[in-house]
Amino acid sequence: MINDFNYLKPGTLKEAFAMYAEHDDCKVICGGQSLLIVMRQGMIAPEYLLDIKRIKELDYIKFDKKEGLKIGATTTHRAIEKSDVIKKNYPVLVSMENKLASIQVRNWGTIGGNLAHADPAGDPAPVLIALKANIKVGGAAGERTMPLEDFFVDYFETALNKGELVLEVQVPVPEAKTGAAYQKFNLLESDMGVVAAAASVTLDGNGKCKDARIVLGNAGATPRRVKRAEELLVGKTLKESIFAEAGKIASEDCEPVADIHASEEHRRHLLGVLTKRMLKKAWEQAKA
Repeated sequence: MINDFNYLKPGTLKEAFAMYAEHDDCKVICGGQSLLIVMRQGMIAPEYLLDIKRIKELDYIKFDKKEGLKIGATTTHRAIEKSDVIKKNYPVLVSMENKLASIQVRNWGTIGGNLAHADPAGDPAPVLIALKANIKVGGAAGERTMPLEDFFVDYFETALNKGELVLEVQVPVPEAKTGAAYQKFNLLESDMGVVAAAASVTLDGNGKCKDARIVLGNAGATPRRVKRAEELLVGKTLKESIFAEAGKIASEDCEPVADIHASEEHRRHLLGVLTKRMLKKAWEQAKA
């Protein structure tokens, strides 16, 4: 049962900043699929809910060949999934959104709400980190931008300061000869991933690996980059044995937690397999 609360519905971003600064015991809602569940479970009982879902200033998808992609915080998952410009320039984002929960959830849930919730099993974060995304946050005191990988602090905790909101996700234009891939393992198609892996690979003019990112989902308290495996790839002509070694490193350098869905050992195995597969898939895209 959800406790009583006061509902705040700002019409503009300026109003949202002012309302958020005014009320101490206040939670932000921007879709609500995650927040309402924990409220119903009695885990939190805020006095105020600040609903920013309909702030049009934060609902947009913009792309520039120099500055890259910018997605406003209240943009829905479905809008990202159906965007032609994202499909053309960042197909891995569309592929990820296709597998995120159900169409009903994607029609209402927002990218900003998903990232601010900071569930380590969330789908967008590993992909966006693999794409070198930044996140812009702000409040009445001003705005700031940081790498998305620095935004996540712990389980369901972020680097947001008091009074700050997620405003925008920024994704740079991928370099030439770059491929990216993402896959999660789940028991039901619409479920959160038991584990997940995202990978990006950039090749130089000689076909060797110039840059790589490997990001694991639900493999610890936050989305987890496997930098030791990334370093293994750079400067090499990639092949099956290198992908296998990177997968082995990923299975060792993660911190998955056992639950009713899978043991720690099984999760490590899955992460190794997914890392190997996603690296190979990204590499095949990069060299195409």
